[in-house]
Amino acid sequence: MNYQYLLVDIQEPIGILTINRPEVLNALSTEVMRELVTALDAWETDDRVGAIVLTGNDKAFAAGADLKEMRVKSFADVFLADFPEGQRGAWSRIAANRKPIIAAVAGYALGGGCELAMACDFIIAADNAKFGQPEITVGTMPGAGGTQRLTRLIGKSKAMEMCLTGRFMDATEAERTGLVSRVVALAGLMDEATKTAAKIASFSRPTVIMIKDAVSSADELPLSQGILAERHAFQSTFALEDQKEGMAAFLEKRKPVFKNR
Repeated sequence: MNYQYLLVDIQEPIGILTINRPEVLNALSTEVMRELVTALDAWETDDRVGAIVLTGNDKAFAAGADLKEMRVKSFADVFLADFPEGQRGAWSRIAANRKPIIAAVAGYALGGGCELAMACDFIIAADNAKFGQPEITVGTMPGAGGTQRLTRLIGKSKAMEMCLTGRFMDATEAERTGLVSRVVALAGLMDEATKTAAKIASFSRPTVIMIKDAVSSADELPLSQGILAERHAFQSTFALEDQKEGMAAFLEKRKPVFKNR
């Protein structure tokens, strides 16, 4: 499929998606989100892809929603279309994709861009990255998870301040507060992100999916239920050929050959 706003590249065993609207700092229009969902849905069932990197350019991962598109919408428009989620459930489907998605963030990740990065499984940030939910400065508020995911990641106090003031958070603070997993030099961002994705993709894919599901459920379940779900998932790995191979390889001091079974 040809994409207007995405660069799509499979470098087995990983897929790389690059948002490509540099003239508007990768603003997230409805069409950009539609293309993202289409590409990610296709890769979810593509055996060539074990993990995904989502990125932008050196200046912006995505500097927010497309205000030219949004400013003319009425309450009825956004309510009936369930904007920004939409009838296809764009944001939920990105977060629920079974393949691990790494956000490689350089430059601005603001508003919808910050929300998109947080919908991924974790964020590797360049040292020039800036995060924020500045919707209040244009008379609105986060609408794609900004008040919810941000609060879960960095705590109520900082999330409240960022959403109420529009303050940006630099890469150093983002790592310190837990918004990003780590910070690397801008020049090495994609190398680090793709190496990390390739490492994840080298492991047993059923086990990777189980781990992603278990960690993701921690925000949704009480601790006792989360521990139980984790235990059941752990027990399920013993039905896999990959578990037998992985443990045998460790004891035999060799590299495992996983078959994703």
